[in-house]
Amino acid sequence: MSGGPTQSLELREVTVRFGGLVALEKVSLAAPPGRVTGVIGPNGAGKTTLFNVVCGFVRPRSGEVRWRGRPLVRHRPHRLTRLGIARTLQGLGLFPGLTVLENVMVGADRHARAGLASGLLALPRADRDDAALRERALARLDELGVAGEAARRPGELPYGAQKRVALARALVADPDLLLLDEPAAGLAAAEIEELAALIRGLRGGPAVVLVEHHMDLVMGVCDQVVVLDFGRVIASGPPAEVRDDPAVLDAYLGEEVRDA
Repeated sequence: MSGGPTQSLELREVTVRFGGLVALEKVSLAAPPGRVTGVIGPNGAGKTTLFNVVCGFVRPRSGEVRWRGRPLVRHRPHRLTRLGIARTLQGLGLFPGLTVLENVMVGADRHARAGLASGLLALPRADRDDAALRERALARLDELGVAGEAARRPGELPYGAQKRVALARALVADPDLLLLDEPAAGLAAAEIEELAALIRGLRGGPAVVLVEHHMDLVMGVCDQVVVLDFGRVIASGPPAEVRDDPAVLDAYLGEEVRDA
């Protein structure tokens, strides 16, 4: 697999095992900047494990994760924003004791210029830095249509609005790689359509990797789709090509039979 643009994400034959269970087996994919890459598959296919490998929660048994042309090793989840990586969670992951604005400001830490000492001593530089972060956070909330809720607690908002706050927190850092983990979960049909428009608007910006169960959303926003089943890549390509792949149809039919 070629190196591609330096801000691309690449997985090269990544294998993860939990005891005797193979969660990922020689999984390779590339997520270039400016494009939306979808990762789909039945329940238990390894999608969340893949994200956890990229984020440093899980170390692969073998294979390599590359980011910006270099191996991504020994990284920690709390350092992701410094690497230019942001992730939304399957759950909201918002801090209930903070306001909406404060929640989003947490995600803007990458742009903080004042150090910890400046903040503790309440130096003027820290005040200026705080004002700049607030302005940046408010701008993202405004783009997502929830700036009017900035002073409220997340729990006071409808679920769809909370999802927008979580997305604003991920976007406020201006990441080069955005990992979206089931962003449509729990949303109504109209809200999913709005989410699709937001994701399409990211084209030309960061590399976006989307894990999602709503196939209409995946097929409508992704430039390429990678399909996992039992930890293996069984198909990869443009949405229309993947949708009609017999191996993909078999995998999802198998899931429906198991669920039944």
